[in-house]
Amino acid sequence: MDSLNGFVVFVQVAETRSFVAAGRSLGVSASAVGKSVARLEDKLGVRLFHRSTRSVTLTSEGTLFLERSRRILAEIEAAQMELSQATETPRGRLRVSLPLVSSLVLPVLGEFMAEYPQIELDLDFSDRMVDVIDEGFDAVVRTGKPTDSRLAARRLGHFHWQVVGSPDYFERRGVPKVPADLLEHTCLHYRFPNSGKLETWALRQAAGEPELTLPVSMICNNIETRVCFALQGRGIAYLPDFSIKEPLADGRLRAVLSEHIERTGVFHVLWPASRHPSPKVRAFVDFLSARVFPFSADAKLEPTCR
Repeated sequence: MDSLNGFVVFVQVAETRSFVAAGRSLGVSASAVGKSVARLEDKLGVRLFHRSTRSVTLTSEGTLFLERSRRILAEIEAAQMELSQATETPRGRLRVSLPLVSSLVLPVLGEFMAEYPQIELDLDFSDRMVDVIDEGFDAVVRTGKPTDSRLAARRLGHFHWQVVGSPDYFERRGVPKVPADLLEHTCLHYRFPNSGKLETWALRQAAGEPELTLPVSMICNNIETRVCFALQGRGIAYLPDFSIKEPLADGRLRAVLSEHIERTGVFHVLWPASRHPSPKVRAFVDFLSARVFPFSADAKLEPTCR
């Protein structure tokens, strides 16, 4: 600790260029500052300052040592802050942006509330691309590759798409065997809120076949509407597997063209980059990651429309 104190005194003298000013900032006498610097110079075997009655200036060795000393003290301060935050109880308002599929997140968030009662969740469900920092969000959960360098990210898991319809629909309209068969079917589409473009159904076709322009029977900007309409037999939908896990398991929906689907996706949780995220943000990120959100075999992903 005495050596550490020597670093602190040295940096203070280097920045103020005065033993008197450094002592005033540190709450000790100029004489004590001078003795501390002298002990450090003796230990290092170099002269750190040129001293005169008018000024104190760094030697070339002192200039080099100042850069290293600042880094050392910054690392110690960072470690102290990290340890301090690690012992602090997560609390306060936590503003989070989440996908519109409420069934995807509500069970996990309910568990989070039970475990962290002092955190006030402020949840915004939206599929639009929010500006995390400018809009004041603490964290967001989104699909796709993170592109904002201002944000830190943690991968939560992957998923893939499926083309699905109800058994009743396929009984009435037939089962598509190849992607081109979809041209004769009722297709339920998704429109991206930011661009206004329709989502492409990424289906592998034989070489040389033209790109499909699928029929548009319904357009919406969320997942749950398409799940609902598919369950009611209104058409075929192109959906992420996490949104239809239970209807597929119990037979209310049937997947088709699986061998032609080549698209996969990734979920991330993102938050403003910081070497020391707040306890509430760290708790939220760790909680989601520990549960491999949203891909736990026990996850309940019940659609809101039956």
